[in-house]
Amino acid sequence: MTGIERSSTVAVVGAGTMGQGIAQVALLAGHRVVLYDAAAGRAHDGRGEVAARVERLAAKGRLDRAEADAAIGRITAVGDLAELSGAALVVEAIVEDAAVKREVFAALEAVVAPDCLLATNTSSLSVTEIAAGLKHPGRFVGLHFFNPAPLLPLVEVVSGDATAPESAQLAFETAAQWGKTPVRCADTPGFIVNRIARPFYAEAFAVYEERAADPATIDAVFRESGGFKMGPFELTDLIGQDVNEAVTRSVWESFFRSPKFLPSLAQRRLVQSGRLGRKAGRGWFAYEPAADAPAPHTAGPEAAPAEVTVVGDLGPAADLVDLMEEAGISVAQTPSGGPYIQLPGEGQLVLADGKTSVEFTDVVYFDLALDYRGATRIALSASEDTSPQTLAEAVGLFQKLGKKVSVIGDVPGMIVARTVALLIDLAADAVAKGTATFEDIDTAMRLGVNYPLGPGEWHAKLGQDWAYDLLHHLDERCPGGRYAPSLALFRLGYAAGPDDAYEGDENAYGGGGAGGGVSAP
Repeated sequence: MTGIERSSTVAVVGAGTMGQGIAQVALLAGHRVVLYDAAAGRAHDGRGEVAARVERLAAKGRLDRAEADAAIGRITAVGDLAELSGAALVVEAIVEDAAVKREVFAALEAVVAPDCLLATNTSSLSVTEIAAGLKHPGRFVGLHFFNPAPLLPLVEVVSGDATAPESAQLAFETAAQWGKTPVRCADTPGFIVNRIARPFYAEAFAVYEERAADPATIDAVFRESGGFKMGPFELTDLIGQDVNEAVTRSVWESFFRSPKFLPSLAQRRLVQSGRLGRKAGRGWFAYEPAADAPAPHTAGPEAAPAEVTVVGDLGPAADLVDLMEEAGISVAQTPSGGPYIQLPGEGQLVLADGKTSVEFTDVVYFDLALDYRGATRIALSASEDTSPQTLAEAVGLFQKLGKKVSVIGDVPGMIVARTVALLIDLAADAVAKGTATFEDIDTAMRLGVNYPLGPGEWHAKLGQDWAYDLLHHLDERCPGGRYAPSLALFRLGYAAGPDDAYEGDENAYGGGGAGGGVSAP
């Protein structure tokens, strides 16, 4: 199957920022576009904005002049839904209110052709619920673009309970023809990205609420150790604290207030106080003209140990052996026991595993890194009982490797490690329940929120049992369900990889799913 014909008309309902973006994408793909908005004059203004953007592309040499003129000539603003009757595809991008959307689609059904594909760009509402009142819900699908639509490549193609497989496939192929990267998803709260991404924000806020580290330090650890483009605090300031918290609350409520998606009280206070982020001039950070960006906590210089002993297999941190030797630290190795790095004194350096330093005589934990060779900062955690000598040796060791060091409070799982483990857990659970495939989840998280790796890729990199073991330890120390590993994650521990864990289960990769619309490509 291919997407809708290039000669077909695409209608966009809603001439706001997102509607304009979707209209521009369809327009530059060669379609005639009809832009509608219920507010008087808004469709006309929206058309003008799209035309101006196309003009700017031509002025910058990114679009041929003749193509730009032709595109501008193909977009029309209308003020009556009846004028959308010739559309082959209608994409709705209006207010996030299910009742309003149902009313619009009921009116659309009365004017469009029987084979017209109807799509909603909702980011948080149930596709199934919106389609419930339609006479022909089989042709209804979610087509979730990310803002700004002309720039971001990801599109979530969401199948409601009644969506026909051919409708989902047509939407998928159309998005691909438009130069986007579509992923298939069943109709569940948050779809893929807004569901799986919750721990990225929640765990950062939790570490802050536990007074283990400040926002600037947590952000720096995510960027410089975890490989994320932005930290959760600066990112939510950019998104808007009210917007980000509303998504979290929506997912939490939709999953019947599961502790897995518990909102942050600290973020709630920001919203209540009007500190909404960049748009308000203040959020987690201040953005007034004279405001200085806060610096992350960085440990002062310490002497590196001349020699260490690596006990057991360091697993995800195995590259540290070569790095220490290259830095001139003598490394002895003991194959059995551990895993940890024995420091010259009595202390041990251990990769974050969901336990705390206070449980042991003299232990310093170090956080997970995307790539220990490329990381420029490492977080360490120690308890009040950790000897000053052990902490100094641990700090000096990583400084000798060329890393900045941030010492945080003694929290189980630290920062990057607990976050990545939860991302893997939520992804495994989503796959097991037929929401999407691991491949599509990985694609969505890389393209939708710019993660360095998708959860399935993290799992393959870190090992079969890593996430389960860490969350099991966290759940023992922080009971209540937030960190309880899912059955799906438990199953991954008995398989060679994400694919094998669900081999033979057609629904695990969306082979059944809502209306069959999330079947693998």
